[in-house]
Amino acid sequence: MAKEHFERHKQPWKADEVAKLRLLAGKGMGLKAISKALTRSEESTRDKAKKDKIKIAKKR
Repeated sequence: MAKEHFERHKQPWKADEVAKLRLLAGKGMGLKAISKALTRSEESTRDKAKKDKIKIAKKR
């Protein structure tokens, strides 16, 4: 499977994106769904969540 290409590569996070990250994580969504909703890579989403101490549910 080819890697997805993100147009927003290395773009800074905006306050509304962080708020949406908190909201979606609070609803129990998984990393893949949150990153898709934010149009960010999973790596970027995971790193931002860790930096801001936002817990993302582990989906199996």
